[in-house]
Amino acid sequence: MKYTIKNELIENYNDSNPTTFPKYTSQLINWANQNAQGTRPVVVGQLSELFPEFAESGIEITIDNWRKWYVEKYPHAFANATDKIYTQVQNLRDAIPLIDRDMVERWVEDLIIDKTFNGLYVQRAILAFLAENKDTTYRLATPEEESKGIDGYVGGVAYSVKPDSYKTMGRLSETIDVKMVYYTKTKTGLKIEVED
Repeated sequence: MKYTIKNELIENYNDSNPTTFPKYTSQLINWANQNAQGTRPVVVGQLSELFPEFAESGIEITIDNWRKWYVEKYPHAFANATDKIYTQVQNLRDAIPLIDRDMVERWVEDLIIDKTFNGLYVQRAILAFLAENKDTTYRLATPEEESKGIDGYVGGVAYSVKPDSYKTMGRLSETIDVKMVYYTKTKTGLKIEVED
């Protein structure tokens, strides 16, 4: 079965209170953070791909061939991307005056506390949602159960909750003998697919 879980509902299940920022300011802060490396694993905890079609085309892999292949396939991409990006730069210029030290501190706390909590506890939101739909209870797995690939139980049924990308990762050495739930994050929430 397939479901969609809206962000508001995920937040209800996860007991978090994410901060709302003025339009564009979070991206600006994120870019500044990339330069400062303020949220690198060495500082706060842990976190990529590109041109497979070109690489498999049989053409010698050089930067000049890549450029030629790309421009032939997408002749207007540079101009279109530049127009879009430059418009965004103008929007960011308008957002910069809104950022003060207090906002940066709220952004850091939101990233480390709320977003990490929501990201790590997507499974909790999914299990709670499934339990609600089945009119039963749920619980998260114990450390011993987690070692067997179980993320939690809905009623008496064991579930493993994985991102949709997990299907294509080729995890040949891992066998999980429980019901699988795959999820995809969207702007508005989660799309989940529950194994029958």
